[in-house]
Amino acid sequence: MKKYKLRGLDCAVCAANIEEELKKEENIRFAAVNFSTSELVVDADDEKRVFDVIKKVEPEIEISEIGEEERNSRREIFPILISGVLLAIGILFEQSIHAFQALEYTIFLSAYLIAGYKILWKAMRNLTRGTVLDENFLLSIATLGAIAIHEMPEAVAVMLFFRIGEFFQDLAVGKSRRSIKALLEIKPTFANVKVGDEIVKGRPEKVEVGSLIVIRPGEKVPLDGVVVEGTSIIDVSALTGESKPKSVSEGDEILSGTVNVSGMLVAKVTKPFRDSTVSRILQLVDEAGSRKARAESFITRFARYYTPAVILIAASIAVLPPALLGEEFTPWLYRALVLLVISCPCALVLSIPLSYFAAIGKSARKGILIKGANFIDALKSAKAVAFDKTGTLTQGNFKVSKIVAKNGFSSKDVLRFAALAEMHSNHPIAKSIVNAYGANGSVKGYQEIAGRGVRAKVNGYTILAGNDALMHEMKIEHDSCDVEGTVVHVAVNNVYAGYIIVDDELKDDAKQAVEELRKLGCKVVLLTGDSREIAERVASQLGMDEFYAELLPEDKVRVVEELKKEGLVAFAGDGINDAPVIARADVGIAMGGLGSDAAIEVADVVIMDDKPSKVAKSIRISRRTQRIVWQNISLALAVKGFFITLGSLGMATMWEAVFADVGVTLIAVLNSMRILK
Repeated sequence: MKKYKLRGLDCAVCAANIEEELKKEENIRFAAVNFSTSELVVDADDEKRVFDVIKKVEPEIEISEIGEEERNSRREIFPILISGVLLAIGILFEQSIHAFQALEYTIFLSAYLIAGYKILWKAMRNLTRGTVLDENFLLSIATLGAIAIHEMPEAVAVMLFFRIGEFFQDLAVGKSRRSIKALLEIKPTFANVKVGDEIVKGRPEKVEVGSLIVIRPGEKVPLDGVVVEGTSIIDVSALTGESKPKSVSEGDEILSGTVNVSGMLVAKVTKPFRDSTVSRILQLVDEAGSRKARAESFITRFARYYTPAVILIAASIAVLPPALLGEEFTPWLYRALVLLVISCPCALVLSIPLSYFAAIGKSARKGILIKGANFIDALKSAKAVAFDKTGTLTQGNFKVSKIVAKNGFSSKDVLRFAALAEMHSNHPIAKSIVNAYGANGSVKGYQEIAGRGVRAKVNGYTILAGNDALMHEMKIEHDSCDVEGTVVHVAVNNVYAGYIIVDDELKDDAKQAVEELRKLGCKVVLLTGDSREIAERVASQLGMDEFYAELLPEDKVRVVEELKKEGLVAFAGDGINDAPVIARADVGIAMGGLGSDAAIEVADVVIMDDKPSKVAKSIRISRRTQRIVWQNISLALAVKGFFITLGSLGMATMWEAVFADVGVTLIAVLNSMRILK
């Protein structure tokens, strides 16, 4: 696999075309073009063939390996300045030089070619490849036609202002890409591996799970791990958008991509680099650029029909009045040329994709990873948001608060058997019980019963640990069905041993999350496997609209299906048992900090710091993006429609046409950039 920078890739459709052509090649095993970062990832033996295919599709693109120094885009300013000076001289002294046609043509044609040689070259190359109806062709025909009827200042102005527009567009697109690139720079470049008494610097990809790594002050944490020595302050803003630093000491988890601020730390690696937090984030951001929103797809299709339609109208204006009415040809040709300049769909084709990946970059900086532009569209339409409880609205930091023993078992027995049964479970409740006892033993048969609990064979005992429904399902006689709080019932060899109550606290921003969602007009629902009493208490504390309790994973899917009858539904959860409903919701949201890999894998949106209030923030960003997208569409169509009418009536010149094309494009691009603010 190699990564290349594609300089000059300023069109989402062009990126898709390059990727499609590369995938057709037999010797290219993998190819992916990310428009949002202007990068190509490719797996091929023949590098020259890759370059040839790219140049065939987009001849003007410059290709360089990632890490090579890029040429500064500001070099484009020199031909713009030279052309501008020549145009100014030509206009100021037009009366004087008009008598000397050779000098007049030299000045204006020099200005025209300096400003427009790239556009003319692209148009000519595209003709040889069968691509005719693009902005390069339209501008070339319109300006060459203007020169033919001796409207040279207008022809130069069109090319010059289009070039200026492209320059500012490149700056705007670059700024948006830098917002995403800043996120991509969280990738650590080295790891200090402790080997005996020595510290060896190596690549994070090569470090094995279980290795000890040293993170000095000021260094990025290269891999996910657990601190085994030292205390420090960790800057987590790159991952979560949270400006408040976090204190860590022995036993605390640290995530790759964060920055060690103060003390030296020694950590034990818990995940290989490919599964680490930073690697997962980079993959999600890379994938986000390839998923189109409906508006993007609409604009691509629109441009396909809009441009030929305008050319047909322009041709009719140029030919029919002179042919049918005996009118003079030149004025009608001029009107047609003005129409061609106005018709370029650049404002739409450029600003719409820019709006979406600006939103993805903005969200990423806030610790919200949206996996594609299509999910921004879906989020803005959310009518209901359903939440899991444990680990999503609550801390997930359970502590054993009470043990009640039955049938001759002691409290210590109940805790011990529960801990032995739960020792292989990743559920937060199970971990709290294991931590309270410190389980050890030989587990021969372990089975998780979804939505119920676990069954295990340990040291000759068959142990059941789970909710009340599990006891009834396994026909365990007990008299403790209605217990307030989060309860784990325990049975040993089909005899009820007692129950354990564990406490969990609501997250600090859980109430804020519900309030903000309701202000946005969303119905807020709680879906939990806990008892009705616990669900009712939590829903009441948070002011939720509805709650559903004692749900299995399939029950949550069923409830979401019912909610979808009222409109688009988003679901936020964190556990492996939430993966089915996250996948089934219109927008699946996973808590990425404590959440399971399965939930994160199937989710459409990942919240890196587990804050439920960021669900509302993601909806606000998506709605703002949608408003800006439709502002751009409305502005471009209204202005172009107005000037097309004026041009058809002979009331607009090339100068107005330049504004209708380049001016509107710049306004739309700048409007899109507001998303980053």
